[in-house]
Amino acid sequence: MDSDLGLQGIPLTMLWTLHNRASEAKRADGVLSDPECVRIYDSIDFDYLGMFGAPDGTHAVRSARFDSALRQWRAGHPGGVVVELGAGLETQFQRCDDGAVRWLCIDVPEAIDLRERFLPSSQRCRYLPMSALDPAWLDEVDSAEGVFVSAQGLFMYFDADEVREICTAIFDRFADVELMFDTIPPWFSRKTLRGFHRTRNYTAPPMPWGIKRSQVPTTLRAWNPRAMAVSVRSYGPSRGPLAASLPVFERFPLLRDLPPAIARARSTL
Repeated sequence: MDSDLGLQGIPLTMLWTLHNRASEAKRADGVLSDPECVRIYDSIDFDYLGMFGAPDGTHAVRSARFDSALRQWRAGHPGGVVVELGAGLETQFQRCDDGAVRWLCIDVPEAIDLRERFLPSSQRCRYLPMSALDPAWLDEVDSAEGVFVSAQGLFMYFDADEVREICTAIFDRFADVELMFDTIPPWFSRKTLRGFHRTRNYTAPPMPWGIKRSQVPTTLRAWNPRAMAVSVRSYGPSRGPLAASLPVFERFPLLRDLPPAIARARSTL
């Protein structure tokens, strides 16, 4: 089973996350309000259930956490620039636009082509069709008012050296920057390398970079000493047994390393 949108491999995951976010946004008790996501989801003739299976709210929880952090940053950086690595069909600009923030969406050409169909670029929300691994995007960022770099559901698809190169370049280039990204634990990375069959129609792409939550701060600082004020929080589904058990995981160090996590790191000025 394949998409008729010209997507495969990692770019196809943008429909997986769209499926989960839109399904959550349609709920009366959803953790994410996202009418643009729902519009796009309903506009694409695609068998989401057949490909990805029943939705869960994990990606919606992740987006809501990123929104909250971005709004905090934006309040102290009026007119700053948000760089969204691996933007896909994420609608964070539409959810968080305050009329002044400037946005730069970066993704591979086939992803940007699809994004343009449903979310046309604008003067304050520009698109760059390139890999996040291409350092040329750094030259496109006006950092005078501060920079917030967002990478949702991206770094796990790279290897550790590639993630290190991206993070190091970001902190070396920008004096006032905050980087936010999510991680998967090593046990889940190994699972994807063996073959994570979401359904009989869909096998998730390999995710080589897995890291324990407890190791994120020391790893970032070892990569670049300007990565300071590092905080890491676990996250999970929006509801159900796993969501209810997450506070229990927080109380025990060994268990904290089991769920996926979200990291934030600010530069030293």
